[in-house]
Amino acid sequence: MAVPASVKTALRVAQVLESIVSRCLGPDGRQVLCTKPTGEVLLSRDGGRLLAALHLEHPIARMIVACVSSHLKQTGDGAKTFIIFLCHLLRGLHAITGKEKDSLSIGTMQTLERHWKNSCQWKFISQALLTFQTQILDYTMDHCLSKHFLSIFSSSAKDKTLCGGSLELLLGAYFCGRVGRNNHKFISKLMCDYFFKCMTYESGVELFELVDDCFVELNVGVTGLPVSDSRIVDGLVLHRDFSVYCPAEGDIRMVIVKEIIQPLFSTSRSEFMLNSEAQFQTSQFWIIEKTKAIMTQLHSQNVKLLLSSVKQPDLVIYYARVSGISVVECLSSEEISLIWRIIGLTPCELPQTSSQCEISNTALVKFCKPLILRSKRYIHLGLISTCTFIPHSIVLCGPVLGLVEQHESALHGALKMLRQLYIDLDLNYVIQASDQNGRSNPLTYKNSQKSNQLPEISNDSIFRSYQDVVKTKDVCENLVVSDVELEANIPCSIPEVAPRDTFQTNKAQRCLSPEKNKIMDDSELFANSTDKSTTENTRIEISYENLQVTEIPRKGNLLPLRSKSLDICYHSSSVPAGCVLPVGGSFEILLHYYLLNYAKKCQQSEETIVITLIANALLSIPQTLYKSKKGNNSFPQIYLSSIHALQTHQPMVSSQVGLESVTGKYQLLTSVLQCLAKILTIDLIISVRRQPQKNCDQDSEDEL
Repeated sequence: MAVPASVKTALRVAQVLESIVSRCLGPDGRQVLCTKPTGEVLLSRDGGRLLAALHLEHPIARMIVACVSSHLKQTGDGAKTFIIFLCHLLRGLHAITGKEKDSLSIGTMQTLERHWKNSCQWKFISQALLTFQTQILDYTMDHCLSKHFLSIFSSSAKDKTLCGGSLELLLGAYFCGRVGRNNHKFISKLMCDYFFKCMTYESGVELFELVDDCFVELNVGVTGLPVSDSRIVDGLVLHRDFSVYCPAEGDIRMVIVKEIIQPLFSTSRSEFMLNSEAQFQTSQFWIIEKTKAIMTQLHSQNVKLLLSSVKQPDLVIYYARVSGISVVECLSSEEISLIWRIIGLTPCELPQTSSQCEISNTALVKFCKPLILRSKRYIHLGLISTCTFIPHSIVLCGPVLGLVEQHESALHGALKMLRQLYIDLDLNYVIQASDQNGRSNPLTYKNSQKSNQLPEISNDSIFRSYQDVVKTKDVCENLVVSDVELEANIPCSIPEVAPRDTFQTNKAQRCLSPEKNKIMDDSELFANSTDKSTTENTRIEISYENLQVTEIPRKGNLLPLRSKSLDICYHSSSVPAGCVLPVGGSFEILLHYYLLNYAKKCQQSEETIVITLIANALLSIPQTLYKSKKGNNSFPQIYLSSIHALQTHQPMVSSQVGLESVTGKYQLLTSVLQCLAKILTIDLIISVRRQPQKNCDQDSEDEL
């Protein structure tokens, strides 16, 4: 059945998904019980696992979940925020659609023509969303939000050195929304200890890439034990048992083979002729002696461990036992690749090796012994690393398999998040050359086609459509974010604002004095972007008792390009690796504030509508986080105090403890905008309940 696509249809689908994930958002989120079609029961707070467990029939629902899955595969974070933010964007667009229908119903336009005009308009909005991402968002991140960024790297070191307290706050906030309240602190501490045991002074993004790519090989799940028995073990744990185990002491050398050691009668594409039984026995004797010589040669070079990716014959196993060589068979290609990345050992071809030449492809091993976890046997190898990764494995325990899998998924997601955090985020946008007043703004394009123009709706109507942003008994029901009204509506019970450039966390953190930093005035935000071809701000340290957070310098380049109508500059900048912000909606409130300031300067109504729509939808995240809070920790009080702090050049106050990645927030925002752009380009929805049958020709070879 085919039905016309509309924002209302997409909104209904998104609201159903929102009702599921919004219950488990944030530190106060609850767990959701989900029953799979197979009869399995899933009890989790992880948005990605909950969405993946749903049996969805609606095409738009499947498309949304596919976008979330693609985002999680890259970043490892933001499934619940993705759905909530997308739902509020659709809700804002639906409010605009309602006003447009009233204006169109007055005329004599037919339904088909009205639907066609709506479809063209939504396609134009989808293009405006992508333009916002490539122009306005990058500009706002670079010129406005960058001065609020903190760093998880220690300022005392020249290289990227992780600060222990920063990493604990970052991972604590991450696991708080994915793991049960009884275990999230333990899992966070376990993850922090793992990284610091695996790191060297030269470790960088390569460490997180290796652990992320080989997480399955570096993790061991054990059921039937409490979560508190989870631990970190030195070395690598292989998920199999020895074929032959011979205890060894002293120097242990290891070799890897990918073929059968025992020589064959003939090679591929060759024929071996036997004319008598004596020839067969002679050939058998030659094979035995050749195999014995190879194993003796390995023993003479102190090789006491043989790793093989294939099943070895019984003859090889026998002479390995005689020579005192332990054998491990059927290693996967991923395990061999991991060993190669750690110690640089490549497989060798032993059958072609002469008994007189020395085997060079060997490596030293600190120990090689069996490891028993519950009733299963594993192999424990002490590898000597030649890279920046010190090999360690994580043993995750749990009473049932489902809980172990949830913890494994959460740990793997944290690895992806840290991997993205260690990479600079590139920002590229186009700005107009400075005018006579020295101001520079992102380049805006005028559209002369009337058919692509959005309905003329004032900013006030959009603000009024978002009536549930701030609701309290002492605050007006509809809050329009303007300087005058904010000053008038700030209640007297606003929490005390901490000193400048600090955020309120726990007792272990201390605030800075106001002299440590300077925050630009609102009038300067869009004025000083092209003063120099390369800009660099000073590095300012923010110290706590057990935490060092550092403001990051911002670098950028301007490439001038002269046009016939105006002078434009292509600006290339980046958000340095390690940039973070306090949790609790700080990123969303900051971006909301600066986007509304930018919307006031826009001359085009279409651009203002898109910016205001996104700015209002951003508040849905902190609104959901503080939904159950009351008093000074309620959303209205947090929102008003944050806006007041920004207007008076004071630091924002966060009532929640933890840090979150700026790169992850940016990637989440762009992923949601791309998903929304896809939804707006859909004209027709065709629901296929079963796969179409394939028409196969039954012609025989004779007929052909």
